[in-house]
Amino acid sequence: MMNISNSLWGRFILVVLFVAGMAACKSTENTKTASSTPEKDSLEELYWARKDSAKMSFTQADVKFMTGMIAHHAQALVMSRLAPKNGASQQVQTLAARIINAQKDEIQSMQKWLRTREQPVPQIEINGLILSITLDGKPYTSYRKMRGVLAQEKLEELAAARNKEFDKLFLKYMIQHHAGAVYMVENLFDTDGAAQDNRAFRLASDIQVDQRTEIERMRLMLDKLQKSS
Repeated sequence: MMNISNSLWGRFILVVLFVAGMAACKSTENTKTASSTPEKDSLEELYWARKDSAKMSFTQADVKFMTGMIAHHAQALVMSRLAPKNGASQQVQTLAARIINAQKDEIQSMQKWLRTREQPVPQIEINGLILSITLDGKPYTSYRKMRGVLAQEKLEELAAARNKEFDKLFLKYMIQHHAGAVYMVENLFDTDGAAQDNRAFRLASDIQVDQRTEIERMRLMLDKLQKSS
């Protein structure tokens, strides 16, 4: 059994080296064709078959996580976009801009992850405080029950706040929002068989690390604001 495993593993390494060598040399199609042999063709076919197989190693829990986190992130965009026009301090505006940049990138990455695996991709539309999300052409509203997601009244409360009061409320609600995202990641990692897909694992891990770091930063900022009041 051990010999068989070693044999397969050795064969796979040869495949990887072969394909990597082909890429490094930037071989032209003609060159590739000229140097092709039945053995090389077989190895390359095996390599791509393994690669496709690895891409499809995901669970429904992974899909649910990606779908939910896209919606969760989208509300963070709604909240953060309020900062410049509501008189937020420069520090909070910088934080909000960083959240927008990071979460827009992550939304695109998660949409790509779903699309590549032929799963329904949430579509987002933001109009002021109104966040509309559709999935397979139908309204996707279950995200509103996720931990950390603000009810519409709280969004309106945040939108009505100005200057230092906005800063306090933004930090308070964004800490809750980020904590909800961290919970979602922990829940994914606690689910049997989930996050085995390498890309899904890295996405979830990055979200967890980034948002935990920002939670600590926001707590310090909020504490400083409250002491200065």
